[in-house]
Amino acid sequence: IIVAPTGFQRLAHPDGELATARAAAAAGTIMVVSTFATTSLEAVQETGPGSRWFQLYVHKDRGLTEGLVQRAEAAGYQALVLTVDVPVLGRRERDLRSGFVLPPELRLANFDIDQSGDLHRTEGDSGLAAFHRGVRDSSFTWKGVEWLASITALPIVLKGVLRGDDARAGVDHGVSAIIVSNHGGRQLDGALPALRAVPEIVDATEDRIEVLMDGGVRRGTDVAKAVALGARAVLVGRPVLWGLAWDGEAGVRAVLEMLREELDTTMALLGAPTVADLTTDLIA
Repeated sequence: IIVAPTGFQRLAHPDGELATARAAAAAGTIMVVSTFATTSLEAVQETGPGSRWFQLYVHKDRGLTEGLVQRAEAAGYQALVLTVDVPVLGRRERDLRSGFVLPPELRLANFDIDQSGDLHRTEGDSGLAAFHRGVRDSSFTWKGVEWLASITALPIVLKGVLRGDDARAGVDHGVSAIIVSNHGGRQLDGALPALRAVPEIVDATEDRIEVLMDGGVRRGTDVAKAVALGARAVLVGRPVLWGLAWDGEAGVRAVLEMLREELDTTMALLGAPTVADLTTDLIA
């Protein structure tokens, strides 16, 4: 059970990403730190030992992207999680209705102040949508994956894949793992649920790389289903944020502990002593 990349965590709690990082380390699991963190990637690493990956978007300014990669390498991150399912931002009507902007006391800590200014203002739009239009490279293709691989020695994890042919292309372009994800259902209404896509992705990759799944995990039974279908691990986002909002680091630890306990109970009731014993016949 891995902590998924989620942005703006200091909206949930003043300690934000620092609390989540400490909780993930205490649980002995990986935290994926968002490009859109409200704490710098270096400050997250300085919380202490822990396994951490850095989530990355490729921006119009390739120099900005390369700078983030170099910072992640220098800080000791162990992998790059390249999110590829946001060429444009989905129509997030809740953000439009609320006129979402980032409060003035918060900012995107991995960007210069002038680079993230759009997040603090809105004119008939959300601050996130305005920021996205300003920085994101919507023309990103497989050549971009090749470019990223050429500038880093870190393994690349491809996040946002729902099709077997895309998974095979990822393998052919040298990615180390794939995260099956529909971006938490926030990009395209009616998109295929990630859990349903896992078997196709597993078949397409033929055990050449690891397959993980992101989205919709709320219980230990959900973890068991994903693993039984072939996922190596799951990533959890919203429940972590709920725990963070509830009680900071202790709240995140409580969420991760509950999921682990529920998974242990599920495995016991299925007669599966190890995760390797979670197989498709147990959930068919």
